[in-house]
Amino acid sequence: MAARVAAGAGGGGTLPLLDDLMPWAVRPLRTGRAWVTAPEAASLRARWDLLVRAEGAERERLFRPTRSRTPLLPAAALPGRTTGTSAFARDPGPYPEPVRILHGPFDEQWLIPDQRLLDAARPELWRVADGHQVFAVEHGYVPQDDGPALSATTLLPDGHSPAGRPGRIRPLYRRPGGREPNLAPGLPALLAARYGTPVTAESVLAWILAAARPSPAGPLVPLPAGAALWATGVELGRELLRVQLRGARDGERPRLPGGRRPYVRAAVPPRPDGLSYDHGEEAIVLGGGRVSPVPAEAWEFRVGGVRMLELWAQRRTAAAEGLAAVGPRDWPRERTSELLELVTVLALLAGLRPRQRALREALEEEDGLTRDGLRAAGVLPVPASARRPASVLDHQEEGPEGQFALL
Repeated sequence: MAARVAAGAGGGGTLPLLDDLMPWAVRPLRTGRAWVTAPEAASLRARWDLLVRAEGAERERLFRPTRSRTPLLPAAALPGRTTGTSAFARDPGPYPEPVRILHGPFDEQWLIPDQRLLDAARPELWRVADGHQVFAVEHGYVPQDDGPALSATTLLPDGHSPAGRPGRIRPLYRRPGGREPNLAPGLPALLAARYGTPVTAESVLAWILAAARPSPAGPLVPLPAGAALWATGVELGRELLRVQLRGARDGERPRLPGGRRPYVRAAVPPRPDGLSYDHGEEAIVLGGGRVSPVPAEAWEFRVGGVRMLELWAQRRTAAAEGLAAVGPRDWPRERTSELLELVTVLALLAGLRPRQRALREALEEEDGLTRDGLRAAGVLPVPASARRPASVLDHQEEGPEGQFALL
């Protein structure tokens, strides 16, 4: 098995790639300017108001134009959004209500959903983002990194990578309403026959979350020989999915057992200068503020070699320029609540890692379904149409300068 893993996307005897199983993928969003995202929605409104009031060269400076976007360029409204479509300099239009997004792995922030402000907003993702959707987000490959190969979210993800080359965003469904799973045609039927159990889109995603491992060619996804290991992996994956979705499906926010829940032991000061970890006390230290107990496994939880808790704090304490510097003067209480939840999420995911390692070891002991097997079953190669967005023929979208297009 190890040789086949190392072979990556090589010959037919290698392990399947995530790209084989979930063929439609979208590149990460490219905002082009830092000020369009923020940890707090109120900051975005303040930035918008400053930009609208500015004129001439000052507006240009604040906007931070790029080749793709300037205040003089019109752009279509994003699917499902009613925003201005004329050039921002001529008619900013009403303030667009911000949307909650996932900024890289595990960091929930807010975004102004106005395509005139975004270099590459990826409208195809917005078309399928609804209450039924789950996005699988690749973390990108970093050598010697033993962190997760991907994560899942119901929020619109920007696909930002903490380090290394960004991965792709793969919606679980190709159409709104949870219709048309983004799976290789014939894959669910093949797996159902092989394991003797119904196979749904979410059970395949659960398996992928539990079993995928990084590689230079993209996440590798071993498929087991027998039903017992499949059932074990799907059950584990459903637990990983439940934690990562943070109650978006069942309404229950993730929680640690009572004796291990993190609490604020000392209030976070108005302007903490960074975050550190006290191993002896199992405490996160933010200036004079302290949060504990924080398991060492949560503190050390990394993606792409980067500690997620350190990155989260850095984004909220680092100096910024221009509109990106507009934000709360003091540390909001809501940030502390978000920190407590992030600690909980990372601790729960770290607690599931021994089961993931056991699953990986079990997969290495057997000969599972290879790319050759998928090819023999007619699942591979995936038709080109499965790698393109599904057409949407039941609604119009407003294009630049108010023109409508039927998609």
